[in-house]
Amino acid sequence: MSAVSVEPGAMRIEDLQDAGGRRPMVEGVPSRAVAFGADGAVTAQTFLAHVRGVAALLPDAPFALNLCEDRYRFLVAFCAVALRGQTTLLPPARTRGAIDDVRARHPHSYCIGDRDDCGCDAVDTPAPPHYVRLPDTLPMRDGDVPTLALDALVAIGFTSGSTGVPGANPKTWGTFHTCTMQNLAALADLHGDATLPVVATVPPQHMYGMELSVLLPLLGNVAVHGARPFFPEDIAAALRDAPRPPLLVTTPVHLRSLVESGVALPPLAAIATATAPLSQALAADAEARFGCEVRELFGSTETCIFARRRTAHEQAWTPFDGVHLQPVPDGTFVHAPHLPEPRLLADIVELDADGRFELRGRQADMIEIAGKRASLADLTRRLLAIEGVRDGVICQSATPDATGVRRIMAAVVAGPALDDAALLDALRAGMDPVFLPRRIRRVDALPRNETGKLTRAALDDLFGGAAT
Repeated sequence: MSAVSVEPGAMRIEDLQDAGGRRPMVEGVPSRAVAFGADGAVTAQTFLAHVRGVAALLPDAPFALNLCEDRYRFLVAFCAVALRGQTTLLPPARTRGAIDDVRARHPHSYCIGDRDDCGCDAVDTPAPPHYVRLPDTLPMRDGDVPTLALDALVAIGFTSGSTGVPGANPKTWGTFHTCTMQNLAALADLHGDATLPVVATVPPQHMYGMELSVLLPLLGNVAVHGARPFFPEDIAAALRDAPRPPLLVTTPVHLRSLVESGVALPPLAAIATATAPLSQALAADAEARFGCEVRELFGSTETCIFARRRTAHEQAWTPFDGVHLQPVPDGTFVHAPHLPEPRLLADIVELDADGRFELRGRQADMIEIAGKRASLADLTRRLLAIEGVRDGVICQSATPDATGVRRIMAAVVAGPALDDAALLDALRAGMDPVFLPRRIRRVDALPRNETGKLTRAALDDLFGGAAT
């Protein structure tokens, strides 16, 4: 597929490599829509006027944490920070602890947000020091379309902490530009020459949210809804604001909630999902329920998105053009046009002759009991496939029992009709008995973060500090 055409100045990936030092902050004609909502569309011209106006309010500092809840204001703040030659820090979560941790790593930083408090998950959390609160009415300034150097460090994203301490991943404007061209090419068949509306439930601070709800409207023929709807009825209302069938950018947790809610959605161009594994059954249910294709995207904070699949119909992932994978004993190297050098992922993959791949777990997920090996991710997949299980996870105890074995544990969200004995019987049908959970904890909901991930700290809390 070719990249979406945005006039003037649209570029292919290979063109960008020879483009020279700078690229526009916003591609396209001034009248094209960048964002939309219940009140209508915001043009690129108005958006850039807001960017210039907010940039004039910002302090002199090398780094800014963007905590904006409103997606449009996040876009404005992100571009205003870049216009000042500063770098946006994207915390792995909007808890006060995560914010304080990122600021401790970058002491010469400030926070920017759109609420009187810091927008943390705790109610009425006081704003952190050096906090810039955007005014209710955004200021505007005239000027030319800003350009950014391709080697400008515009963002640092942090991994979720699902495998330990969050790691920092720097992103240049050139990296963002190239990976966005790949994403636009992967979505080009959804809208042709028309502007593609996007409604996203994932926060823009997450790299998946950054790619599909921030960079797409900046660099492609895409307009994003300014809100971040959470509940099914709110998602449906935001989708109805779109001038034509939109792309819904969401997560498996939100997708399951939508399917089970019975809420009626308007026609959709497609559904994109990432951040956590999507079961084939849920993908098929969503396609039947909403009458559109569900595309699961594969990537990471380290690599950005680099592959896709239609999960309802296929197991294998198809890498984007120019991407190829190199399996190694500790994981997989990802080679991609937007990466300055190959990046090592912990995921273990199996390649076919065409370069497509299937996931076989992670090295850190591999466990061995009684001389037998299994992947915790695969065991969890088998748990989630049981009828009546709404959510769940299988993990291994951090400490061995009296026999020296680290036992398997499970946390399960399921109705009372599926008792522990029935659950174990269902698992036993497709699982070696040595990997059956010795401890099952029933919970109303797993402690997933706002992108649907389970961090190691959350699992430790769930099992009393005993999980890995």
